[in-house]
Amino acid sequence: MLTRRALLSRPALTGALATAGSLMSAGYATAFEPHRVQVTTYRLSPRGWPPGLRLRIAILTDFHAHPRCMGEVELAAVVARTNALAPDLMVLLGDYASQSPGPVPIETVAAILRDLAAPKGVYAIQGNHDWGDDRDARRRGHGPTQAERALRAVGIPFIENTTVRLDLPVPIWLAGLESEETPSVPSERGRFDRYRLGTLQRTLRDVPVDEPVILLAHEPDIFALDHDPRVVITLSGHTHGGQIRILGWSPWIPSRYGLRYAYGHIVERDRDLVVSAGLGSHFVAGRPVRLGVPPEIVIVDLGQADPATS
Repeated sequence: MLTRRALLSRPALTGALATAGSLMSAGYATAFEPHRVQVTTYRLSPRGWPPGLRLRIAILTDFHAHPRCMGEVELAAVVARTNALAPDLMVLLGDYASQSPGPVPIETVAAILRDLAAPKGVYAIQGNHDWGDDRDARRRGHGPTQAERALRAVGIPFIENTTVRLDLPVPIWLAGLESEETPSVPSERGRFDRYRLGTLQRTLRDVPVDEPVILLAHEPDIFALDHDPRVVITLSGHTHGGQIRILGWSPWIPSRYGLRYAYGHIVERDRDLVVSAGLGSHFVAGRPVRLGVPPEIVIVDLGQADPATS
């Protein structure tokens, strides 16, 4: 599977950075855009969503917390800004700490995220880096990871491979799927797809056949599979929107499907997927880089038929 290390070695990324050289020299892509947090709002009514029910969800993902990009002050500002948007539900989709030297400690990240508040709850899953960069957890072959321990310690529940029925007037379920980098997930393509679908089926075993599910999946590729019709919308991160986007094109996307699930609101087979560009940035040549795809807080207003807006 594709990794960040592969990203940094791919010729396409080098070419894109060269194309954006003037902006890079000016410092825009390293000193400005990685800190320019936007709020992106999608208003939609997925197929199978209960008529008349409205639910505002805030998505925070791919924090990669680092003093040079998404430091303690920036994290606290994101928390305050997200609370001010008054979501009913908040979901955290993984990759909490930075992989670059000198990250914000995961315990500090968790302590800041503890101040998130939503009446229907704040729930978390893990990302590929929460596993991939935790050597002890990988050596053991199982969790909990450092990220999971830190967030659970401040009262943020994880719902990986499990479901929660939300406190709403009609039955709505929230389901979390483990990351593709979880040690038990096979890497071979055919086995990988069967395993992911089997894991999702087991996750939804307690959900009645006619009750809708909101699925949290760090990596968006699960959306390509013909998964359970109870899933009315899938919420993902992981791609950073490409982190570099030039006229809608990105040199590298950490997905088997390239640009197909790179960013935004995607509808396929009358099913809905929202992919956030995330908050933090991977470092290139020792610097956080974003160009054409600023970090974002994502709001999904379910039960509204307006077109998506940004």
